[in-house]
Amino acid sequence: MFPIPLTTGLASPGTPPPDPDEAALDYLPMPKTMATYQPPLLPAAEDLSACGPALALLERLQQALAAHRVAEPPVVIDLSDLDGANRALLEQTLGDGEVSALISGPRAARIQETRLAGVWWIHADGPQNAVTPNHSLEVADLPGLVRAEAFREAPPAAPIPDHWPAGVMNAPGVLAEVNAQAARYRPGDLAHVVNLTLLPQTEQDLGCLGQVLGTGPVTLLSRGYGSCRVSTARVENLWWVQHFNSEDRLILNTIEVTAAPTAVLAAQEDIDDSAGRLAEILDALRCA
Repeated sequence: MFPIPLTTGLASPGTPPPDPDEAALDYLPMPKTMATYQPPLLPAAEDLSACGPALALLERLQQALAAHRVAEPPVVIDLSDLDGANRALLEQTLGDGEVSALISGPRAARIQETRLAGVWWIHADGPQNAVTPNHSLEVADLPGLVRAEAFREAPPAAPIPDHWPAGVMNAPGVLAEVNAQAARYRPGDLAHVVNLTLLPQTEQDLGCLGQVLGTGPVTLLSRGYGSCRVSTARVENLWWVQHFNSEDRLILNTIEVTAAPTAVLAAQEDIDDSAGRLAEILDALRCA
């Protein structure tokens, strides 16, 4: 769970002080690091002799990537039957990428994108995951388990309090807006974004929004320049989306009405690029 930060939203980094003589401009720090694709260190030829199943699985994965389109159902590849050597080759070849996810509840799972965008490690932990392989790879813009569990049993609207705590100013308007947008949202619609960073929010406003909207069973973290932390609210198609810079300083705090925020989705171009990268990796493995 990522807590809703208590900020007023009235001032932002880079805003000049009221009196120019009081202080220097507080410029937003520039990012210092960025996650980029790193090609894997491939195993020696002698280590490949016992890894025929893993090589066959990588070929199947490359074919799935080449054929996959983001509107299609995910492709799930079960890894349960692989032995230690074959699984080690897969882990060495695919590695870990920028996006990770945790799902809580009866179908709990730990999910990590590989270094190939659109390819995900899925480790299902919950007792109700019998229909899902305990350990699998999945080709998708976002894993099917994330979509299935994000708003399971979530109501279509947030409850509106009968009484507002002292100090609440804009929370009633925000709640009315997100309820109206959630009611009219249909799959395929553009996301509706409520930018809390630009609204004058009191600590009581943000506390009230956090209490009423809550957080759901899915949390995700996307790393790149800084990070993007995403979690479901306890309302259908409602997400908290928070962007941080490389110093973990909040720079954008939003609520999104959408099936899934674009910040954690693999685009079609990403999947096509991953298919090409994996083809190159397979060529190198065959020549080893």
